[in-house]
Amino acid sequence: MSAWISMIADEDANDDLLDALQMARTPHGTVDNVMRVHSLRPNTMRGHVILYRAALHDDANTLPLWLQETISSYVSLLNDCPYSFANHWANARHLIGDEARADEIERALRADRPETVFGAPDAAMMCYARKLTRNPGDMAEGDVTALRNAGFDDGQILEANQIIGYFNYVNRCLNGLGVTTDGDVIGYYGENSEK
Repeated sequence: MSAWISMIADEDANDDLLDALQMARTPHGTVDNVMRVHSLRPNTMRGHVILYRAALHDDANTLPLWLQETISSYVSLLNDCPYSFANHWANARHLIGDEARADEIERALRADRPETVFGAPDAAMMCYARKLTRNPGDMAEGDVTALRNAGFDDGQILEANQIIGYFNYVNRCLNGLGVTTDGDVIGYYGENSEK
């Protein structure tokens, strides 16, 4: 466990915190530092878990999982958040399922040139993610229209909006508290997970 504020271990947790920690457990049976950093305030941990799962792991979402994780990774790169990038790029890489293609995408994302590796629909989505992350006050109806014109329906646009908004929130939380991956299992599909 590593952050600039104290985090409470399971063995030192009271019943309220143990309840929140149980809710936050990963498929690996652990509580990642992104959630454990809330251990001094279990209610914010509960809220964070609910928001995270609604934005990124809801069965009603129709954006492809690899794209959800790639959007997450791109926003995290734009925000210089190594914690979220490490976890969500590991997920995206796994879901892409082609190491050469994943390497090509990663290079483009790191260079802030996703349009060089994606077709028009996914490139439009990355453009939306970039603008909403870097220049939220400049957003206009035309940004949503461009996504519609690229083939995304309004529900998918909402999904992407929530993923982008969530990662802008969590990147700032993690960077602002110095949270690292020390002790975490990296990615949802990490070792010992139920695939």
